[in-house]
Amino acid sequence: MSVWIINGNVWDTASGSLQKKHIRLEGEQIAEIVDGGQTPDTGSAEVIDATGKLVSAGFIDMHVHLRDPGFEYKEDIATGTRSAAKGGFTTIACMPNTRPSVDTPETVKYILDKNAAEGVVKVLPYAAITKNQLGRELTDFAALKEAGAIGFTDDGVGVQSAQMMKDAMTLAQSMNMPIIAHCEDNTLVEGLYVSEGSFSRKHGIKGIPNESEAIHVGRDVLLSEATGVHYHVCHVSTEQSVRLIRLAKQIGVRVTAEVCPHHLILSDEDIPGMDSNWKMNPPLRTPRDVEAVIEALEDGTIDMVVTDHAPHSAEEKARGMQLAPFGIVGFETAFPLLYTKFVRTGKWTLGFLLDRMTADPARVFGLPTGRLEAGAPADLTIVDLDNERAVDPSTFASKSNNTPFGGWKLHGWTVATIVDGKVVYNESAN
Repeated sequence: MSVWIINGNVWDTASGSLQKKHIRLEGEQIAEIVDGGQTPDTGSAEVIDATGKLVSAGFIDMHVHLRDPGFEYKEDIATGTRSAAKGGFTTIACMPNTRPSVDTPETVKYILDKNAAEGVVKVLPYAAITKNQLGRELTDFAALKEAGAIGFTDDGVGVQSAQMMKDAMTLAQSMNMPIIAHCEDNTLVEGLYVSEGSFSRKHGIKGIPNESEAIHVGRDVLLSEATGVHYHVCHVSTEQSVRLIRLAKQIGVRVTAEVCPHHLILSDEDIPGMDSNWKMNPPLRTPRDVEAVIEALEDGTIDMVVTDHAPHSAEEKARGMQLAPFGIVGFETAFPLLYTKFVRTGKWTLGFLLDRMTADPARVFGLPTGRLEAGAPADLTIVDLDNERAVDPSTFASKSNNTPFGGWKLHGWTVATIVDGKVVYNESAN
């Protein structure tokens, strides 16, 4: 079936501006992109009028938690993928800290089969590095890869043993698979729940030091250099980690990295009080760290933006800052937050932001998506850049609404999301 998206605004890299285009989709591919000055012959095709709207390659999120299997009261594949689609994401990669952990081929297959039956976006499963993510015994990497895992990570916890991590990297490199690392030294964080900084001092709380993250980054960079593996650093949040990653890239280590919107926008000085919607892991760091990760994204030290979408129930978050679980939801606010904070203020171009959310994650992980060109997969996002509205967590498509951004007035809301040529989110129909 043919679909025409007419009169949309497409970012043109050569001119550094938005250009009106008409886009024809055939089946699961982009068939052609026509200059907006022409009048396309749409014939009997379905027509989507995107006048005044941005049309982009679908957003890609390489770090999400769908909580399925085992924690479906927080989120499941059906609700998580619908939340992703509402935020403009067409491809997401889910972490293995479920119950059971994604450490067997059967669990990988469960995720892929359930997404085929109930999901609306593309889901790429990561598998655990160690069995039950306990850090004691490697999983069967070959069987997990064959089942459809795209990389290995114990996200949610750091691999504490250097020998275990080196063995994992050696095995992953032999299979041309990446290691994705949650960097956290447990001896420096146990029992702590906010960063070491002005908030912790104000409230008399012992804080999580930056070194807890950077120590693992430094260790793993050396192990990556020794093994040659593609090593990807999760949710970078500290100036020290940035320095280590920058140096590693300069000397040719195969390291890539990601950052979350909340670490680009918020610091520990913004936390209003003992509100657990501001509790996340890594925690919000100092303003100096915020500036460091912004600069790192801008200069290419950090490659991409991810959400670390981490839903929790209202009951869990009601336990208070100390006892509530870490994490905030992120799908539905990611683009509006970054567009409003950085593009509308003139700090970034729109093209820069789009690349960090499309082309760059696709490049780093070798995905066929993330391109708006003829022959590419028909995964697209349509955004109203001019629409301003307040974040209303009660309207989220996610089962959970744990966010610190409630009430924030933002521009740049997704109005339609298309996956493999099929509209999977339409604001006017929801």
